Parts: sequence; structure tokens; C-alpha cells
Amino acid sequence: MMKRERKGIYTARHIYSPDPWRITEKQFYPELMGLTETIFCTSNGYIGMRGAFEEGKPSYQNFTIVNGFYETWPIIYGEEAFGFTKMGQTIVNVPDSKIIKLYVDDEPFYLPTATLLHFERFLDMKNGVVERNLVWEMFSGKQISIRSKRLVSMEHRHLASISYEVTVLNDRAPVIISSEIINHENYARGDEKQQTQGNGGDPRRASRLEHQILQPCLNDVQDTSVILCHSTCNSKMTITSGVEHTLETNCDFSYTSKTEDNRGKVVFMVDARKGKPITLTKYMTYHTTRTAPHTNEELRERAKRSLKRAKKFGFSDLLEGQRKYLDEFWERSDVRVEINSYEQTVSFQQAIRFSLFQMYQSSVRVEGAGVPSKGLTGIGYDGHYFWDMEIYLMPFLIYTSPTIAENLLKFRYRMLDEARKYARRLNQKGAMFPWRTINGEEASAYYAAGTAQYHINADIVYALKKYVNVTGDHGFISKYGAEILIETARLWSDLGFYSNSGEEKFEIHGVTGPDEYNTVVNNNTYTNLMARQNLKLAASTVEELKETEPEIFKSLSHKTNLHLLEIKNWEKAARHMYIPYDKKLGIHPQDNYFLEKKKWDFENVPEDKYPILLHYHPLVIYRHKVVKQPDLVLAMFLLEKDFSQEEKKRNFDYYDPLTTGDSSLSACIQGIVAAKVGYMDKAMEYAENAIFMDLGDMGQNTVDGCHIASMGGTWMMFVFGFAGLADTGEKPEFSPNLPKEIQRLSFSLTILGNMIEVDLDHSETKYTLKKGDGLALCHEGIDFELSWDDPIFVTKT
Repeated sequence: MMKRERKGIYTARHIYSPDPWRITEKQFYPELMGLTETIFCTSNGYIGMRGAFEEGKPSYQNFTIVNGFYETWPIIYGEEAFGFTKMGQTIVNVPDSKIIKLYVDDEPFYLPTATLLHFERFLDMKNGVVERNLVWEMFSGKQISIRSKRLVSMEHRHLASISYEVTVLNDRAPVIISSEIINHENYARGDEKQQTQGNGGDPRRASRLEHQILQPCLNDVQDTSVILCHSTCNSKMTITSGVEHTLETNCDFSYTSKTEDNRGKVVFMVDARKGKPITLTKYMTYHTTRTAPHTNEELRERAKRSLKRAKKFGFSDLLEGQRKYLDEFWERSDVRVEINSYEQTVSFQQAIRFSLFQMYQSSVRVEGAGVPSKGLTGIGYDGHYFWDMEIYLMPFLIYTSPTIAENLLKFRYRMLDEARKYARRLNQKGAMFPWRTINGEEASAYYAAGTAQYHINADIVYALKKYVNVTGDHGFISKYGAEILIETARLWSDLGFYSNSGEEKFEIHGVTGPDEYNTVVNNNTYTNLMARQNLKLAASTVEELKETEPEIFKSLSHKTNLHLLEIKNWEKAARHMYIPYDKKLGIHPQDNYFLEKKKWDFENVPEDKYPILLHYHPLVIYRHKVVKQPDLVLAMFLLEKDFSQEEKKRNFDYYDPLTTGDSSLSACIQGIVAAKVGYMDKAMEYAENAIFMDLGDMGQNTVDGCHIASMGGTWMMFVFGFAGLADTGEKPEFSPNLPKEIQRLSFSLTILGNMIEVDLDHSETKYTLKKGDGLALCHEGIDFELSWDDPIFVTKT
């Protein structure tokens, strides 16, 4: 149940002009600067640039971040204990290469005080660029047109670029354009109170570090090129940042360039003539390594090569490559809706495409890293990777961009040795993946709502299983997946135990499920169900390898020291896994003691006390029957074959009123399950909340970055909720159920190498094969074969 009316949807959603392919603001909103920096972010999964203005100021969080580039810092505990995490990890604000300062008649252009005759900024989701067009009228009456385009290249992982055009419209004037690259010390924020170490009491925000993070170690300037090299103080990583330029104009100009340890600039001095454009193209590059400090020269040469190539082919080539990437993305990933009115259709379509675009640009060139929970739109949660990458984001990628999904699973595989070490620290066998991390080591300092979430092991296995089933890439199992399965099954087998209750029950105690308002509990139902699937899959996979690929099995057994008795133990544990169930209420308790707690006082806790984690001590929250993230409800979505329809309805009816909406992970999952049990009005209400999570600033914290998991959940809302996809059987099955507000829904999926389009309204569903050789599908129990140029129409009865 939606407990509270969110204010964000009124203050943020409606500032953007209606357009299904663009996010446009028609005026400068200083009070929403932090929000719009997030919304107008550009990234490619490696480089992320927040949407601060080229002039550098004003800004809220003028960050540029590189995925996986982080600083470490010692975690100080008031009271130590064995096995506690010792080092924190925080993504770093790297040197800012976006800055272009403009002076006309020696007067600086400063947006807050400038007289603007025209202002427009938009994110073009078809072309992958942010454009800003404005006309500045000076006190002298001179009018200056400023037009800029910014992109972070999807085709070229290490490149970003800005086209910056200045035209004096009605006179002549001296124009100075100062293109700069600056290492901003630590994390400069509009919120000065947050300058101290810590996160200001909000665990969702990034840590603020007191020490100087980036140490200069090399700089270079040649003609119009500037390169800076820095290494991190503690993590000993190295980054090289560089810029190169071209200036095109019919006006006379000259330039100078210089560099210091933490900054460099190229200054162009132009004798601007009336109506003659001055176009500066700025190319930006970033290269990183974890082997500081002896690779500075190599990184400098790599940066030079990137800039030389970009300058040779030009900005138009980068635009063309960007459009090609996005044309292919939208063909296989777009979700199209028609709502009751044209205005609603455009509004929903805009927000849906924004979610799809952000998920793609946060992951498209992720190579050897994960996707942070905020993508690369901000440094919330310190740029860490969590379980939501597998459960919320990965389904979208598996069905639309499987190569990216494969890269993310390989990244988890490369964490396996560190996960084995971490399990030893927790006195367990097998492997334990970190709850939050950048480098593969656990970074959570709060074990109750962090480390105790053992379910992350099973979440990774769930994504692995889905990837193999949807793509047919069974070779991934023998190369990578089987080893993950063995080590995660070992942990569950060691963590659980057989109770002395008279029944042979395999129980798992002292864990935390997805819901962080109920921690360190016994027999969390979600965890037990997911662990059961993990154990079953590990046993069946290893047995199949033993029979069908004996040499691979032999090599794997040697590498992991696997004994056949272990497989039998996994099978037995799965068979006897205890799944809590209350016969009196006909529901599954979230854990052994959840039903015994006092219900949270939803009626009398005021609006300004939410989210409750910011206003109540954890012990107060833990004593109550209150839910932050969907827990049992999420289990019913992920493992829907394990629940009858009646159980789903009773469980949903019980847990939905107890869920606060304090987590962005909630609305989408509640909406999916509401649709599955037939509560279509409620499903639509939750869907709208999820769709506008960031454009509407529903959680009032989009300033810290987009909610990538909620965006993945939004996609699942349409595909699994309203189109009714169930992919846990032998073939994909659809059971469509559209809310009355949605007149039509269509989307594409890639399954076993076949791209299909699903197009449905309230009377029929159309299935079309767009690419591939053919596919077996099921519609509400009716099996059929989809073949080329032969769409299947199924009429609703």
C-alpha cells in the first residue's frame, strides 16, 4: 500500500517539456541544480560526467567519475570485533575536464546573473548527447549565442567530447575561451555541512574523506593538448586525464597553454566578428590502472593516442558512432506504451525511455567492473556494486544486451578468489561474495544490514541461471559458472544445519534478507528459498558435467577439491530446506519471529519521519513489524513456481500494508506481484511511482544519482508484470494483464538468439520474430512456434 503521497512528483516531473525522446528544460532552475545534474548526466559505463554546466560554476556536485577507480580508507569502530571490515572504498571525483569558461569584452559569462533571452537544455536519448542553447544579452546590449553539445562516447570507451560554439550576434567583440582541466580537491558540494568525514548520517550518501586523495605525479602540455597524471593516496591507483582541442572560425585568433600539478588550461583569444561562429571542439580522455606508480609514462602515451585519434576523425565521427550504438540499442530494447490520453502517453514514454537510456549508458562499456547502484550519475553509496545489479538490472541486460550481462557475470567470477578469502574471515567454507564492494573486498561496516545478507550468493546464482537459460550459452557454465555454483553451495551447506525439532529440517540462522528493517534473523524465507535453488542447481550442474563432460568435471574437481559426497549433501540440504509457513494465516512468515513483532504505527508516524532509517534507532525499527525492501514479495516474483496463486494473494495482502516505500527497490516489485495476483489498480499505482522515481524525484534524493535498480524494476514491471512473462519453465510463457489506463504495450526481447516483438492491447497479443531462426513460446498455457514472417495473434477470451 502506498503510505504517503510523494512530493517530488510535483516539484520535479513537470519542469521537463513533454517529448518522448528528449528531457528538456526551458529555463535555468538554480533550486533544482543537484537534481538536473543527475538527469543530464552522460556516461558509457566507464566514464561518467554529471550534468554540471561547462562553465564549472554554479554546481551542486560537479563530479566526473571513472567506474572502478576508488580510494580506500580505514574504518574506525568504537568497538572492534573479529572479522569486521577494516577498509572502506569510495569512488573518486577525478580531474574535471568539462570546464570551458567564456569571456566577452573581458566579462565572464555566469549563468545565475546573466540576462538570458533564450535558454534550452536537453538530453537527446536517440543521439546520446546533452545540448544547451542560449542567448546571453550583456549590459552593453551585445547578444551572444552559446551552443554546446556534450557526449561520452559509447564507441570509444576512453573518450568524451564537447562542441562549444560562440557567436556574437549583433556586434564585434574580443572573446576569450578558457578550456581547463582541474583536480577539484576532495568532494566540493553545495551542501557545506557535508565536508566532514562521514556521510552526514545518511547511509545512502557517499563518504567524505578528509585527506588529499589524488597526488600529482606527472603533467604534460604540448600545443593545444594538456595531460595530468595522479595516483590515489591509499589505494595506489593511477589515472591519467587529458584534453585536446580544435578551433574553427573565420575570425582571427591566437592561443596559449600551460599546466601545473593539479590543473591545466588552453586559452583561445578571438577577435570575434558579428555573426561569425567560433567553434571549439574539446576532446577528453581518461585512462586508469591499478599498478601505480610505475606506469605513468605508459598511461600518458595511451592518453595521447586516444586524443590524437579523436582529433583526426572529429566530433562528427563521435556523433555518428554514438547514434549507431543507440540505434541498435533502441531496436532491441525500446518499450512503447499508449496511455488513455496523449499527454500521459508522452509523459510515460519519456520517463520509460529515460530509465532504459540510463541503464544502457551506465553499463554499455563496463569491462572488468560492475554497475554501481547509482550507475555513473552520482557517488551515492560510494559507487559500490550491490546485489541489485543481479536481481534488478541483469534481467533487462540478459534480454536486451546479453554481452553486457556476460561481462558482468565474468566480473563476479573474477571476484571468486576474494570471496573464498572472505568466507574464511566469516569462519565459513566455500565463497562469500561481498555485500557492497568496488574491488572485490567487503566494504560494509555494518554487518547487520550488510554482511549478514548472505543471499547475495544466491542472487548471483539466480542471474547466472537466467543468463544461461535465456541466451543458451551453456559453455559459460563449464568455463565460469560451475565454479561459482560449487563454492556458493559449499557456503550454504556449511552455514545451515539440521535442527533438533524431531523433523529433518535444514535451517539457516543469523542472516538478513533483502529487507534491511529486519536483520540477523533465523530462516528468512527469501534466503532459504534462494539457497535451496542454489543448492539444487549446483548439484544438478555438477552431476551433468560429470556425465556429459568428464574431462571438464575432472579438471573442475581438481581445481576446487570437490568430493562426490558434497554433491549428495547439497541435494539433501535442498530437499530438507525449511520454508516457514503459518497455517493459521495461510501465509509465509518473513522469518521465524516476524509475526510476533509489534506492528509499526503507520497511522500516527508523521510524513516527515520517513524514511524511518533516518529518524529512528535501528533497534527501534528491528522490534517492529515493518518492511523496507520487498522480501517475501520479491521471493514470490523470482520463484513464482514455488507459490500457488492463493498463497501469492494472501502473502501480498499481508505484507503490502507493512511496506513503507522507504526503498526505491519496493514499488516496482510490489507492482509486478500486484499485477500477478490481479490487483491492477494497485499495480498501476506502483508502476507510476517506479516510472517517475528519478524524473519525479520520488525519493527526494535523486541529487545523489539515479536509482538504477528501480529503473531495471520498471522494465520488469512492463515485461513480467503487465505482459505476464514467466521464464522459470521449459519455455517463456506470457499471461498478459494490462491495467485499464494502458491501451497498448510493445517491446522486444532476445531469447536464444532470436529477437521477438511482443505487442499487446486489451483484446489481443501479437508475437513477431524480428531476427533468428524460430522460437517456442507459450501464451496462457497454449504452446506455439514463432517463425520468420509469420506473426502469431492470440485473441483474449
